[in-house]
Amino acid sequence: MDVIIKLNKNFKKFKEDFFIVQTKFSPLNPIAFHLGPINVHWYGLIIGLGALVGLYLATKECKKRGLLPDHLVDLIMFALPIAIISARIYYVLFEWGYYKNHISEIPAIWHGGIAIHGGLLGAIITAIIFTYKRKISFWKLADITAPSILLGQAIGRWGNFMNQEAHGGPVSRAFLEQLHLPTFIINQMYINGEYYHPTFLYESLWSFVGVILLISLRKVNLRRGEMFFTYLIWYSIGRFFIEGMRTDSLMLTSHLRIAQVISIVIILTSVLLITVRRMKGFAKDRYLTTEV
Repeated sequence: MDVIIKLNKNFKKFKEDFFIVQTKFSPLNPIAFHLGPINVHWYGLIIGLGALVGLYLATKECKKRGLLPDHLVDLIMFALPIAIISARIYYVLFEWGYYKNHISEIPAIWHGGIAIHGGLLGAIITAIIFTYKRKISFWKLADITAPSILLGQAIGRWGNFMNQEAHGGPVSRAFLEQLHLPTFIINQMYINGEYYHPTFLYESLWSFVGVILLISLRKVNLRRGEMFFTYLIWYSIGRFFIEGMRTDSLMLTSHLRIAQVISIVIILTSVLLITVRRMKGFAKDRYLTTEV
């Protein structure tokens, strides 16, 4: 009987060890499917999903706030591709040391390498021009779309997960298990012989909480523009701390991470603009005001 019990224990241990070994060397396939010679990557599909879910959420709110949903759909048609292009340009510029010798890699966004701050800059500039041409309030549209932008970012971070990027420094498997993470996340964080902090997950969860906060603030009836500034502040606070854990940060100097510097600038600028707009009377309208 003792021999049988011992063999059973050894067999269980073998299965556990075998499973761990298999998952260590079996990351999830970043390619979702093939269309002839074209590889369709999960990275692009997930970013697209985030945009669609965000658009759905914002469209519903447009109807409540007296803004034609068609305006939003038209804006997305311009802003989304421009945001992706500007996000890529931003990333490439700060990684020019690599891309100047690999020019053919510049358009390969399916390999990862787009910067959210670059995307936001492109989208904001596009929205300012669009709302001016359509004669609608930029701040009203920005407030309505703020939760949707953050939701898109929360979903989009899972594209980084599929590419095994945007992670933090090395940790043990035991550490990840203590976080009560699903096995598929733990296994995907095993990269080149080591486990890593799932910082993509930290940022995604922070963003999801932010979405709930922003939607709740709609009832508070903030002054126009302040919903958007709240989004910028919330995201930047989380990004500042999470960025400090990452191993693939774009660097301004050998010690300064660009995303952390930009986050501080965004927080301070947002607080300043909220204050100035209130003092100067530029924020008299409220979020629930239906006029455009």
